Amino acid sequence: MGDDAVDSVRVWLVERTYSDDEQNLIILTYATPEGDRYYRKERALTSFGDVRDTTAAVAVDPGNLGTVDDVDQQEQYATEAQRMREVHESSDVI
Repeated sequence: MGDDAVDSVRVWLVERTYSDDEQNLIILTYATPEGDRYYRKERALTSFGDVRDTTAAVAVDPGNLGTVDDVDQQEQYATEAQRMREVHESSDVI
């Protein structure tokens, strides 16, 4: 890799869902502004008092990103990621 190699990619929160299988599991999906790559983070809530901040964006290793193959989903992720980027700073807790 050359000098223009990127250490991390900033992805923006596009979806927050609860797992159908496990009641206390939240799935956070972050995507690139283009909507073509995503990062999924699962968070188990261990108690009512278990509050961890969810930020508008996170920086992840490019190797941890998945590819969004569905065109409609790419558009949905791109729209939401760009909206989040316009409305929030990356470190905003949402």
